[in-house]
Amino acid sequence: MVTYEPASTGLIITDPYNDFISEGGKRWPQLQEVAEAVGLIEHMRQLMSAARAAGIQIFYSRHRRWRPGDYEQWRNATPYLLRAAGIQLFAKGSWGGQWHPDFEPQPGDVILHEHWAQSGFANTDLDVQLKQHGVSKLILIGLIANTCVESTARFGMEAGYHITLVRDATAAFSFEAMHAAHEINGPTVANEITDTASLVTALAT
Repeated sequence: MVTYEPASTGLIITDPYNDFISEGGKRWPQLQEVAEAVGLIEHMRQLMSAARAAGIQIFYSRHRRWRPGDYEQWRNATPYLLRAAGIQLFAKGSWGGQWHPDFEPQPGDVILHEHWAQSGFANTDLDVQLKQHGVSKLILIGLIANTCVESTARFGMEAGYHITLVRDATAAFSFEAMHAAHEINGPTVANEITDTASLVTALAT
């Protein structure tokens, strides 16, 4: 059984923006079916609460909040990024680019530099923040299972971190994408793939 020592464990919550997980968010209609099926928001709440109770450091991994001109002059911007820019996803200063009210950062949480694409590590301060906090075990929750969460997990594995994925504390645009994230790709990068109830019990002990 994996143990999660508070001093060396970090919980990374990825992109809990209104545009993803609030009613009226730009991507909520695409995420809603999967999110509600797995109990995403309630499970994220439970894990955040359990981590805080255990004294585990919380890190907020956040996608670039759209600004005018983003990606327009990039040579190799992907269609995925361009579509997000086209709808001004997470626009800076907008309601959609604010945190879901249940996941507002608390004093002592680490708010990471924004990532441009998918990995929470690439071109951010995540690695140095983890090292400075003495963290070697990462628990990843949030959005989206097969993009930002998976990319962060993969980068973290390559950098030598212990990776835990939580099947029901993340969501994607389809059940097929969830299957890929947790049953096909996840086992190639994660040390542990679990569920919220099991993880809450582990954190409490």
